[in-house]
Amino acid sequence: MSASRARLVGHPSRAALAGIAAASALTGAHAADGPPPSAPRVVVEVGTVSVRPVTVNSWIPGSIVSRADAHIASVIGGRVMWIAEVGMRVREGDPIARLDDTMPRLRAEDLRGQVARVRAQREVASSQLERFNRLAATQALSASQLEDARAQREVSAEDVARAEAQLEQAQYETSQSVIRAPFPGVVTERFIQRGEYVQIGAATVRLVNTTDIEARATAALALAANVRPGQQVTVREHGVERGGRVRTVVPVGDDRSRQFEVRVTLADPHWLVGTPVEVSLPSSAARTAVTVPRDALVIRQNRSYVLRVTHADTVEQLDVTPGVGMEDAVEVTGPLSPGDRVVIRGGERLTAGQAVRVINPTQRAVQLHPG
Repeated sequence: MSASRARLVGHPSRAALAGIAAASALTGAHAADGPPPSAPRVVVEVGTVSVRPVTVNSWIPGSIVSRADAHIASVIGGRVMWIAEVGMRVREGDPIARLDDTMPRLRAEDLRGQVARVRAQREVASSQLERFNRLAATQALSASQLEDARAQREVSAEDVARAEAQLEQAQYETSQSVIRAPFPGVVTERFIQRGEYVQIGAATVRLVNTTDIEARATAALALAANVRPGQQVTVREHGVERGGRVRTVVPVGDDRSRQFEVRVTLADPHWLVGTPVEVSLPSSAARTAVTVPRDALVIRQNRSYVLRVTHADTVEQLDVTPGVGMEDAVEVTGPLSPGDRVVIRGGERLTAGQAVRVINPTQRAVQLHPG
């Protein structure tokens, strides 16, 4: 073997040594890293598939009304001295108008004098009757004279009763010169002004209780069989839905419109009287259906689905067909069973087969606001 060949075999070139070193370093790096780590589980909240009665509802037009809305009339006639301003809020018993009470007050004074006079006449007639009774016992008085005395006593008593009733009426009319609010509310309209003369029974103001309110709706008679007092319903205004409960169903339909009236108690009292609303009333009898929480339903352009959590805590996409919507749930048709867990939060980017970790709302609050 020549010297040059010996040098080639016994001493590898620098390029070969560098390649071997790089390969060894790469192999060592892979060995140190080990197998790639698994993806973290996505944190989700779940709801439960349930079976519950559902109904098909119809939206019925209605409005917000007050249960105490009245034109307050005057009991007596008289000139208006003062009347409440529009927008004035009053309590029950507060004055809303004052009339000139001069005439009923003077009449009451005159009647007090009449009452005193007829009472004195009654006393005289009573004394005379007693004296005639004593004389009749001694036969010093005729029977006709005794009867006349008794009649005079009765007439005097009737005069007293009549005068006292007239005095009471005059005092009542004097008290009614101040027109008072029969219930708390707001003056929304005035029908007469200061200085004008109001007739007996004429309206003075419109008073509306703005806190004791409810929804009034008129529905077709065909829905009457499905509506019952106490039912939970939804009241909608410009797309905003709020809860309510049927207070009463007026059991009389209108001959011309073929409609009946429903009154709904509102869960939220902050409505303006006169606000137009819609009330959701059942248009058919209740039926049993599979439902999921509203937040569990994912609606896309061409499909609707839910994400069901398996026993292995992975998710699967199940296509469903949505049906009747309720306040907190939606009827669905699809491969679901009562008790199934479906994702209601945290599923925005989940894909089928992805692993999840289920938490409850309390745990979520702790994670969002630790410590």
